[in-house]
Amino acid sequence: MLASCGPALCTALRRAAPGGLASFHSSARRQRAARVAVVLSGCGVYDGTEIHEASAILVHLSRGGAEVQMYAPDVPQMHVIDHSKGQPAEAESRNVLVESARIARGKIASLAKLTTVDHDAVIFPGGFGAAKNLSTFAVDGKDCKVNTEVERVLKDFHRAGKPIGLCCISPVLAAKVLSGAEVTVGHEEEEGGKWPYAGTAGAIKELGGKHCVKEVTISFPVNFHAERQFSNTASANETQAVFSLTPFYEAHVDTKNKVVTTPAFMCEAELHNIFDGIGAMVKNVLKLTGK
Repeated sequence: MLASCGPALCTALRRAAPGGLASFHSSARRQRAARVAVVLSGCGVYDGTEIHEASAILVHLSRGGAEVQMYAPDVPQMHVIDHSKGQPAEAESRNVLVESARIARGKIASLAKLTTVDHDAVIFPGGFGAAKNLSTFAVDGKDCKVNTEVERVLKDFHRAGKPIGLCCISPVLAAKVLSGAEVTVGHEEEEGGKWPYAGTAGAIKELGGKHCVKEVTISFPVNFHAERQFSNTASANETQAVFSLTPFYEAHVDTKNKVVTTPAFMCEAELHNIFDGIGAMVKNVLKLTGK
């Protein structure tokens, strides 16, 4: 087999695996992908899971090589919202697990079956379902109650030292259940409507959590040198400093509690920035699994 490799590749493989190619391939087989549970709260931003956030989480987990299983509590929704009107749909009821199956393409299990034994991490997307179906935060604020299965899962993963990811409004769950947890929902002031749910930060503090101000994305200048051609000068080439704005996507990592959060749609930001901010959260969750 080595004969079919280029010299540089063969050398690199030998250095990477002192026992030779057999050792290299054996090591690759032993490495297991991170197993991540994703907990949904229905289907639709106003009464369930924020669909774009769930999709972003799944894409980034796939890109990170994770194995994913989705879960949802088998309970009725608090209410049903007509998303075309932004108003409650009268005399209509739906089940959180059944609605979540739409996002999971049918591959979903009851939250009661989720255990730390089978998973290396758990992630909660946002959407008002986290505040209406996974908890009563939307109605009761700092005096809210958390669904018993959601509370069990958060405590079990925390006790096992396994990472927990949350985005958008869902960090309130960690603030309520895990006393002293550091989380972010973005900014603490609305700033002209850019952060319409900024009041959540104050509620997190009242729940016993620590709120950390974060952006969805930060652009900062990075300088590099580029060669520029000047035809009207004596010198054929001049080296000039050029600056470009490079985006940095923010997630807060509470290393002590292994809780990773990002603002997502708590901010009126562009969809691609929301997507990449969630990517920062997922990347840090996977990093904490050690897989």
